[in-house]
Amino acid sequence: MNLNVFLEKSYNSHKLVITTIFSILLTGCLSSESTRPDKAALTGENVRINQLIAQSFAAAEQELEDELFAINPADYNKDSIQNIWPRVRNGFAIADTTNNPRLLAELRWYAKHQKYLDRVVERAGPFLHYVLNEAEKRNLPTELVLLPIVESAYQTFAYSHGRASGIWQFIPSTGKIYGLKQNWWYDGRRDVYASTQAALTYLEDLNREFKGNWLHALAAYNSGSGTVRRAIRNNKKRGKPTDFWNLKLPKETQAYVPKLLALKRLIKKPSDYGITLNCIDDIPYFEAVDINAQLDLAMAADMAQIDLDRLYQLNPAFNHWATAPYGPHRLLIPVDNAEVFKSNLAQIPKAERIKWKRHKIKQGQTLGHIADRYSVSINSLKRLNNLGSKSRIRAGKYLVIPVSSRKLSDYNLTAYQRKKTLQNIRRKGDKVTHTVQPGDTFWDLSRTYKVKSHSIARWNGMAIRDPLREGQKLVIWTKTPNSRKANHGRNTIQRISYRVRNGDSLYLISQKFNVGINDLKRWNSFTSKYLQPGQKIKLYIDVTRQTGNG
Repeated sequence: MNLNVFLEKSYNSHKLVITTIFSILLTGCLSSESTRPDKAALTGENVRINQLIAQSFAAAEQELEDELFAINPADYNKDSIQNIWPRVRNGFAIADTTNNPRLLAELRWYAKHQKYLDRVVERAGPFLHYVLNEAEKRNLPTELVLLPIVESAYQTFAYSHGRASGIWQFIPSTGKIYGLKQNWWYDGRRDVYASTQAALTYLEDLNREFKGNWLHALAAYNSGSGTVRRAIRNNKKRGKPTDFWNLKLPKETQAYVPKLLALKRLIKKPSDYGITLNCIDDIPYFEAVDINAQLDLAMAADMAQIDLDRLYQLNPAFNHWATAPYGPHRLLIPVDNAEVFKSNLAQIPKAERIKWKRHKIKQGQTLGHIADRYSVSINSLKRLNNLGSKSRIRAGKYLVIPVSSRKLSDYNLTAYQRKKTLQNIRRKGDKVTHTVQPGDTFWDLSRTYKVKSHSIARWNGMAIRDPLREGQKLVIWTKTPNSRKANHGRNTIQRISYRVRNGDSLYLISQKFNVGINDLKRWNSFTSKYLQPGQKIKLYIDVTRQTGNG
């Protein structure tokens, strides 16, 4: 409904109220000429008039409220800019009749955090129109467009402790199942365009699996369908109800569905909760443009006449300075800049959309060293130089390498630069840079530096289950004074070979060298559960933690 229609309806509604008031007053005036009522009768008449006026105003206000919070598709004029929220409300379809304490608690939290909602709405602004369109195409409940608020607060670079990424928080395995590529150049879980398609397909599959029960499907999206099925089976065995509110589910999942329903209620009638819902224009923010080949993102930003950071924010799936060489060949460009981008792109041949360099291999260099230097993948170097599966290279030979058009530090939102920014955030304690050694684990490092494993992962933009690579630099903030010496300026982790003695066991060796039994098993491929005298085993020990009593 456009503004003119709304004002006309408002005028007509209040016109009815005014007409009613004048009719009542006129009736009162006519009656006063024929008879003179006593004081009690006059008071009663005043009460009746006030009641009629209140009823008229209430009816008019209800009519206006109904118009404000709903949208008639026939009134939807795509040629004018409108607020998207009425369209979102119009598609709400998930049953919501309970006042479960968990739901009410989430509703109270959101109602108290206006600034949080403002930030979320601002982040959702560029993407909500696209997500809503895709949900409507599939005839899905529009509550689902609110799910990225629960998952990630619409943060495109969100990465969780469980290795989930993007606004829909796909874990690696589920992302691959639903067609989201993940490689050195590109992570489809952060591609808003592709991940929205994948998430809606996944939700459709879950809804079918749970026979149209959206609350069960949503719970399964969070904790897995197996978890929800087991909870349903357990309740059936015990003769208990199997609706979502009665299932024994993980704590996170118990709050997950209530959060979505709380957002639905708040967005349906924000005024009931003292919340202001900022406007999002109901028009496309971006256009998906086919670029046909790999493209330097700095060149792309110049072609589109936009800031490079803005391009990354719309295309957060690209990990480095260019799009992926083997696709997807697609960039999201602001609608207002799409035509100039396509025009400029057409003037540049595919071969010139990336700059190239001939690198002469020096003695001692490896493909890994060269790949790190130029910020390209090892696989790209192999393919471009016809190396097949070989990793060996010879000094004096040349490699053809794709290189960025600007300094790598100019690409502020690459995976490397985001991690660097995160590591440089000042925190409590002393900053230690730890170089990962073979056999290192988050748990080992947490014991060495007297901090939590999850904290180390978070400080370095990682999940606790992410693998640690030899030579990787980790930033650790510790309050233990001596820990600064543990890995500062020299390598304190050394590999040793130990010959098993009579009476040795894994337990005794672990105590002797201050390492874990599981570490010993991981470092060595034991063919028997018993150690043999004379057998050699390898250990990685921190020389600063040895007591010298062996």
